[in-house]
Amino acid sequence: MSAKLKQLQELIEPGVVALGVDLWGIEYISQGRQNTLRIYIDAEKGVDVDDCAKVSHQVSGVLDVEDPITGHYTLEVSSPGMDRPLFTLEQFAAYAGNQVQVRLRVAFEGRRKFKGLLNGVEGDDVLVVVDNEEYLLPIDYIDRANVIPQF
Repeated sequence: MSAKLKQLQELIEPGVVALGVDLWGIEYISQGRQNTLRIYIDAEKGVDVDDCAKVSHQVSGVLDVEDPITGHYTLEVSSPGMDRPLFTLEQFAAYAGNQVQVRLRVAFEGRRKFKGLLNGVEGDDVLVVVDNEEYLLPIDYIDRANVIPQF
């Protein structure tokens, strides 16, 4: 996690938790002049539109006061959904046994994309089995990882 995302998480997490939901993860996407701060929330009971609206209102207030993001950005709040992104080692461990797609920031063993069975975690590495070959992917190399929904 980048220092910027860590700072944002520290700013907004207390307010999110106070509303009775968990902060699942944060993404900051910068594409030219289009900047988006995407916040994922979750709860045991699930989350609905009202939860997202409350969190959006709370986070907007904090960000307006603290002003950690320069320039214009769009704030989005949503549930992780069925193809939930995975951000932490704890989340990877909890979803062991599921199919995942992983994209790395830098190539590992000659490739950046992995699609296979999430086999758990070992230390600071995520274990993914692709075509009967196990890969230990360092968590710090992971740019994006999502659970592949099974129907």
